[in-house]
Formats: sequence, C-alpha cells, structure tokens
Amino acid sequence: MFIYEKKLQYPVRVSNKDVRMAKAVLTQYGGPDGELSASMNYLTQRFSMPLNELKAILTDIGTEELVP
Repeated sequence: MFIYEKKLQYPVRVSNKDVRMAKAVLTQYGGPDGELSASMNYLTQRFSMPLNELKAILTDIGTEELVP
C-alpha cells in the first residue's frame, strides 16, 4: 500500500519562460540520443542475448534509463 503525494522535494519558482532550455530537456528525454531511445535499445537487445546473465544486465540498464 502506498500514498501518492504530488509535491516537489524542493520548491521551484519559475519567473519567465526559457524556450531553449525546454527544447533541450525534451530532446534529452525523447530525442534520437535521449533517455527513452537508449532505454528502448537496451530492452530490445536483451531478447537476442544467449545467456540469462546478459539479459538481466541489459534489463537493469534499460530500466535504469527510464528513471529520471
């Protein structure tokens, strides 16, 4: 059982928009060299590994890439 509280660890105050920074953050997560792309590569490659130990390593790396 868990309780979800939607609050930040540290308070964040945004005074103005920074479009370039927003673009950079979105590219890092979803771009061709981003976290999501790397995660999908690791999780896809694990299916072709011959040893269970190698599958486990790629699974761990792929799921770690998903964590922000």
